[in-house]
Amino acid sequence: MSALLDALLQYAIIGRTNIQPEPVNTNEVVRIAMTNLKIIIEETGTIITFDELPPVHASLSLLVQLFQNLISNPIKFRRVGVAPHITISSEKFNGRFRLFKIKDNGIGIDKQHLDRIFIIFQRLHAREKYEGTGIGLAICQKIVRQFGGKIWVESVLGEGSTFCFTLPYSDEVG
Repeated sequence: MSALLDALLQYAIIGRTNIQPEPVNTNEVVRIAMTNLKIIIEETGTIITFDELPPVHASLSLLVQLFQNLISNPIKFRRVGVAPHITISSEKFNGRFRLFKIKDNGIGIDKQHLDRIFIIFQRLHAREKYEGTGIGLAICQKIVRQFGGKIWVESVLGEGSTFCFTLPYSDEVG
């Protein structure tokens, strides 16, 4: 119950506080998220690789939350007997935006559920099988939208998922 209340509070706060976007070094964001998840990464044998990522115009703390969630989900939803492998990349997108892709080799998502997963409290699996509140991806969507971006997922059931999102590019390094 405490975890649910904490997650609801996080969800409610995003977008209500006046966060001024600033240049953020996304390489630093990924390193912080990986440090925060160090124990579970080591316990599961997770391999995370990432390209040199561009700076974006956002909030360091919110981006850490975003990346931490999008890295921890494929660790949680991993295939039995297969070590999670997560690849993070970025490319130019529609002029002033950068497209980020977080690709995994997890359990994947059935195509009929792709639209549901960003809705608060929408769980695809029983709580007994996978822990969580059902709020994480809704928080991710709220963070991305706060900075004018979009988020979506491409997935093949049994093979993995690629979470994609856009954020405004920054000429400066945060």
